[in-house]
Amino acid sequence: MTTTSQPVRPLAPMVSTGRGVLGHARGFWVIAFAFVVAMAYSTVPTPLYSLYEKRDGFAAFTVTLVFAAYAVGVALSLFLAGHVSDWFGRRRVLLPALLVQVVSAVLFLVWPELPGLVIARVLTGVGVGLITATATAHLSELHAAARPNASRTRAELVSTAANMGGLGLGPLVSGFLAQFVTGPLTTPYLVFIGLLLVAAIGVALVPETVELAEERPAYRPQRVRVPGDARARFVAAALGTVIGFAVFGMFTSLAPVFVAGTMHVTSHVVAGVVGSLAFLAAAGMQLVFGRATTRTQLSGGLGLLVLGLVPVVVSLFVASLPLFFVGGVLAGGGVGMLFKGAVTTVAGLAEAGSRGEALAGLFLAAYIGLAIPVIALGLVVQSVPATFAVLGFAVLVAVVGAAVAPRLVRR
Repeated sequence: MTTTSQPVRPLAPMVSTGRGVLGHARGFWVIAFAFVVAMAYSTVPTPLYSLYEKRDGFAAFTVTLVFAAYAVGVALSLFLAGHVSDWFGRRRVLLPALLVQVVSAVLFLVWPELPGLVIARVLTGVGVGLITATATAHLSELHAAARPNASRTRAELVSTAANMGGLGLGPLVSGFLAQFVTGPLTTPYLVFIGLLLVAAIGVALVPETVELAEERPAYRPQRVRVPGDARARFVAAALGTVIGFAVFGMFTSLAPVFVAGTMHVTSHVVAGVVGSLAFLAAAGMQLVFGRATTRTQLSGGLGLLVLGLVPVVVSLFVASLPLFFVGGVLAGGGVGMLFKGAVTTVAGLAEAGSRGEALAGLFLAAYIGLAIPVIALGLVVQSVPATFAVLGFAVLVAVVGAAVAPRLVRR
């Protein structure tokens, strides 16, 4: 999983260096396809964790460690190399990143034990960290070259849909394959190896949009800079992002396991739906409320997030799958609105020259939220029933949300 927007990097030139084999208009859709495939692949294991758990006797905490390995890979990649396509070119970063994804899928096939799963997930995260930043920039530049007088809205909507929509499609596809095709722990990865290779071939035919400088700048990691004169509001936005991504993390790691354990629903398709609910709802709400005021996005997002956790918790106590689905849609939609508002808030707090560095701090908060709270939840369920552990998780999210709301949504 990753974010829906990327830092504004002033070094990136918005130029066209040639039409390429496909041209800019067709290249735009090829990059969108590659973006969807890469993001979908990153969530393929979500409905399969219960199978690994059953096969190898994994505890819930082990599942969270495997999931956290992905978050670590994304964070490291995003901050160490997410911006290097500004210097080396979009295709020169996208192609290796897609091939890293292929290598991780092969690892799932040939080394399906715990060490192999952890390494495969780290590699998946590394690839995603490179792809999200680069594909987002490439889409914007291809759109500008193909339609120089058009608004950027189309590119932004496609980027959002590809990112969040891809994250939501991954569990659906792998859950369906695991349910109805032989080899539930192999077939999904084989399918995505094929899709990733097709995407890589397509990317090779797309025009490059970055004109390489004769002298490249000295390498440096992505800087993280917090705006000093608005630190309190930045912290509020960061904490809101932490709780939002903590909810994403729960749905993509432990939620399918909880549903199987408390509701005794073993369908892989259902597990896939559980893993995709929050992402698809987030993408939908971002598209619907993309033009709403930042205040509306933040207040509405926080409210929906907390409201959605109520039926999630109740559903585990009464073993109601439909109620769980309702909660997942509400909570996921809330996270989508909240994060979009948080990105806009932080971008507005920073000066133009440091906007990317301020957003980098917000993305760091996102991956802290994606990993650490879910690891803690995995630890808690070792000694506390899942129902009470999720109840405590929901209460903590609500408390933090209530604490940051006054400062976050003020005019």
